[in-house]
Amino acid sequence: MLKSLEKLEEQFPEFKFDYSPSQRVGGGITKSFDSVVHKNAMLSLSNTYSEGELLEFDRRVAKGLEGQAYEYMCELKFDGVAISLWYEGGILQKAVTRGDGTRGDDITTNAKTIRSIPLKANANMPASFEVRGEVFMYRQVFDEINTEKANRGETLLANPRNTTSGTLKMQDSAIVARRKLDCFLYYFKSDEKVAETHEDAIHLLERSGFNVSQTYQKCQNIQDVLEYISKWEELRFTLPLDTDGIVVKVNNFAQQDQLGFTAKSPRWAIAYKYKTQNALTLLRGVTFQVGRTGAITPVAELDPVLLAGTTVRRASLHNANEIERLDLRVGDYVFVEKGGEIIPKVTGVDSSKRHQGLPHFHYISNCPECGTPLVRKEGEAVHYCPNEKSCPPQVLGRIEHFIQRKAMNIESLGPETIRGLLDHGKINDIADLYELTFDDLNGLEFKVYGDKKDDQSVRTLREKSAQNIIDSIELSKSQPYDRLLFGLGIRYVGSTVSEKLADGFPDIHLLAEASYEALVQVPEIGERIAESVRQYFGDPANQRLIARLTAHGLQVKTEDNKEKASNNVLEGKTFVISGVFDRMSREAIQDLIKKSGGKVLTSISSKLDYLLAGKNMGPSKLEKANRLHIRMLTEDEFFEMIK
Repeated sequence: MLKSLEKLEEQFPEFKFDYSPSQRVGGGITKSFDSVVHKNAMLSLSNTYSEGELLEFDRRVAKGLEGQAYEYMCELKFDGVAISLWYEGGILQKAVTRGDGTRGDDITTNAKTIRSIPLKANANMPASFEVRGEVFMYRQVFDEINTEKANRGETLLANPRNTTSGTLKMQDSAIVARRKLDCFLYYFKSDEKVAETHEDAIHLLERSGFNVSQTYQKCQNIQDVLEYISKWEELRFTLPLDTDGIVVKVNNFAQQDQLGFTAKSPRWAIAYKYKTQNALTLLRGVTFQVGRTGAITPVAELDPVLLAGTTVRRASLHNANEIERLDLRVGDYVFVEKGGEIIPKVTGVDSSKRHQGLPHFHYISNCPECGTPLVRKEGEAVHYCPNEKSCPPQVLGRIEHFIQRKAMNIESLGPETIRGLLDHGKINDIADLYELTFDDLNGLEFKVYGDKKDDQSVRTLREKSAQNIIDSIELSKSQPYDRLLFGLGIRYVGSTVSEKLADGFPDIHLLAEASYEALVQVPEIGERIAESVRQYFGDPANQRLIARLTAHGLQVKTEDNKEKASNNVLEGKTFVISGVFDRMSREAIQDLIKKSGGKVLTSISSKLDYLLAGKNMGPSKLEKANRLHIRMLTEDEFFEMIK
């Protein structure tokens, strides 16, 4: 039937519509996913793991509704990826990921391959509306994919949720279609008032052809909610997909509006998370990983054990203090659980199973990669390898950090290629990247590693790939100064701190010479950051590195604010932005303030000039601003100020 339809549409293209079943099969290639501002912010829910906190939530609801009768709707919280679907005239126009809640990625082409998402809603729907839900992968589908990968000798996928997330961002929608994703819808919003309650909205979605999980239930009071939670505590494991809790919502929309929002979540809803599953298994050994900054992370090597739907072989031990607290010994039987159902960690030891004579565990004193004696700063739990210049994982990690999207954005370089360049002695630091030639790269052979250390193959860099890398490196020279600062990997200097430092010292040479006292005068630069910056630029090797990067033409200065400003009306003024805005996203407003000569801060202090207050602003910021007599601007007042 599908083949017949495709032939007919080819013969009569005027009848080939966007909502045709032929549009689900995929095949389109999406090179990049456009960023889209949400029509309505997709806020996260506050979480609780205890009945006591759930009862406290109910007391807050009762107090906020001032004696009104109210009821709840309960739904299972499926472990997938949140999605927002926008419909106009009943036709799906756009599918957007949650992103940061304010802005997400347009994945419409991939979402259309999910057969349970209607391309055209049934009749009697508003002209314009939004539906939200959770995209997921059934466990059976996930297992089938991993079986195929195992037969081909490929690396296995981690879990259904991560696989779903990665699938939605694949460039080839034909592959997405073959992954058989599914979607449950649970939210409806429209400017037209067509439902009084969440229950009404759910029934409307069902009548309109949307896939709604039949696990929802209306509860008259909090005791009914607790009974629902108890019923599904074990029953959820009989479902063919993963869940990670229960969502509890006040049913009536008018009461939801009355209760309102905090800065991060609605006051009328909460997510109850079931206690994390744990498993008992044998600790075979402890290995140590070295991070980009030299931080040493101990890792438990375990007998494989099934936990929350995945097989766990390794788990975090955090640091030496945690190992000492657990009195951990190799050969112990240990309890393993997944933090937030994702990252495995060792949480305890079953001492009743301990064999006599197991020796105490002694934490390593030298770097496992380069042999350098480890250091541990006073007041810190983590051990560090101080050999920044030649410890292999640190060198690799620094270069990977430097090329990432938020830093220099050298897209064509990957970790395996970098490792190959290091192995062949083509590079030793980030400045060496800018001295690479086409001949250095063309024909370069490097190892590609699988899950196991012995699982490796050899790849060769071909002519086109070599030229792409050279072009990407050259293009990275135009990245702004604050991106370069972030890319240097100075300890405690993230992307936001880099912006503050670039604002305070618009030339890297001024920053390099800045005193400790000058650094802490920059808004939001504290003692620890100032000390780290002074230590970095005080190192002669780093001074030589900066000189080489400057000579290669990288941006080491901030553009003149007056030249790039649309006007300078906000020069010298500081702002904190809070809440949700109608005209622009927070990111766009932040850019507008900077282009108008102003500065954006993240915290409120007596030195702040303005608090730009949007909808659902955080109450703590509001209270502090009032206490410090900070002037608050509405969105309209702000745009009037810079018109």
